[in-house]
Amino acid sequence: MSQTRRLAAILAADVAGYSRLMGADEEGTLAALKALRRELADPKIKEHRGRIVKTTGDGLLLEFASVVDAVRCAVEVQREMAERNADVPPDRRIEFRMGINVGDIIKDGRDIYGDGVNVAARLEALAERGGICVSRVVRDQVRDKLAFSFEDMGEQQVKNIARPVRVHRIVIGDEEIITSLSRIRWLFVIARNSSFTYKGHAIDVKQVGRELGVRYVLEGSVRKAGGRVRITAQLIEAETGAHLWAERFDGSLEDVFELQDRVAISVAGVIEPALQAAEIRRSTERPTKDLNAYDLYLRALPDAESGDKERIIKALGFLYQAIERDPDFGPALALAARSQNNLYVSGWIKDPEASRRESVDLARRALRAAGDEANTLARSAYALGMSGEDIEAAIAVVDRSLQLNPGYARGWHYSGWLRLWAGHPGLAIEHFETALRLNPRDPFPSTLMGIGVGHFFAGRFAEARTMLLRSLQEQPGWVPTYRFLAACYAHMGRLDEARDTIDQMRALTPIIVPDATHWRDLRQRELFLSGLRLAAGEAG
Repeated sequence: MSQTRRLAAILAADVAGYSRLMGADEEGTLAALKALRRELADPKIKEHRGRIVKTTGDGLLLEFASVVDAVRCAVEVQREMAERNADVPPDRRIEFRMGINVGDIIKDGRDIYGDGVNVAARLEALAERGGICVSRVVRDQVRDKLAFSFEDMGEQQVKNIARPVRVHRIVIGDEEIITSLSRIRWLFVIARNSSFTYKGHAIDVKQVGRELGVRYVLEGSVRKAGGRVRITAQLIEAETGAHLWAERFDGSLEDVFELQDRVAISVAGVIEPALQAAEIRRSTERPTKDLNAYDLYLRALPDAESGDKERIIKALGFLYQAIERDPDFGPALALAARSQNNLYVSGWIKDPEASRRESVDLARRALRAAGDEANTLARSAYALGMSGEDIEAAIAVVDRSLQLNPGYARGWHYSGWLRLWAGHPGLAIEHFETALRLNPRDPFPSTLMGIGVGHFFAGRFAEARTMLLRSLQEQPGWVPTYRFLAACYAHMGRLDEARDTIDQMRALTPIIVPDATHWRDLRQRELFLSGLRLAAGEAG
């Protein structure tokens, strides 16, 4: 066969951890790889006018006439792979490493050879899971044509290549925060192709708001020094220029992907309550006669979460008006279900069983309307769990909400409570602490209570007491916190303080010892009730 030389862009790819994946599940791994080729890789290669030179069990060698096409193909495949892997456990993920080079190649039949191919293979070996490494010539040819960032990895001495190769890593995670925010279904998020047109330019936030038709702008910057990186972010109200939130994140360039994930999840977790608070303020400034169903829902939010009897009843009034206007308004249905929970669990309603049944009905209606709205799913799961419904089904719903929006702090909060009711205090504490990390500046008082309850069931009564007291400082009228604090004091042998706590609770509710059937673990339920009965001076 004749041999010919030409200049080409070469893309080498392989599956990271292929041997481990095959050892764990050979048939499943092969089937998954075939599906990825059929559904993702082959269509992308064709779309970008590439040619598959050859395949191995765990890799591909591709040739492109255009280096721009090669880079676009690689980035699009890696981005879609990241989305596909979002809900897959780390040890089961199929992740590609890719290397791209431009160089002189020798074509022999369908195969290609030469240093251009060898360098691409060495670049692929330097790439991280889900990453792309390119040579300097690739970076130079595409950096003014494509809106990707490149990180200089310096000169690398690679096998069988005489001279060091200057390596650059494509930063393909610029859109991670946008992706996380887009999972919050009640937000309208501008796509990256539009928002990135402002990248690198001095901008007028008011002008951006007008041009894109948005009410809020999230902006930020990245600075690198030595081996460290600092990411800053700030949320601004476009109309007024007012800063609603700002934060900075520091990390090592060696762990840049971990830092990127942490920033994306943290920003999404903080922005949701920040925007919700801003929208509440906007809503309360409007005349009541102009409110629609969404306005009514926003007006209900601060009272529904207050832990105060009269405010919760007031919130329910707004929510039922919203539901009357829109019977399929999922967020209002779910919040009304939780509000009914709060009334009957605190002994603030004459017919607790009727209130419980109403909560279940509202939560089920909310789930039917929820779709992929994480907030509605999580609140509905919480309401069903507290109402004594199937706890495993409720946990499955809250887990789904967290898959949809892993940065949703309140979702982790609700998940913590569901784990407590299921009898898993250690896991519950982990989820509550995740909620606090995601929303450290405005913690939910019952998150602190939940951590206290977790310590209580683990027999760590001193730690439980500390957290329960902190929770009461933030939410002094919440009956369930008093119950656990009284039981905690009783088990610590501090009966005077236990009885004082009971006396404070009597001013809030007539029901001191509840049925507590939503605590599924019988030993834990008895630990709680025996301490409460002892504190109240009742016979066991």
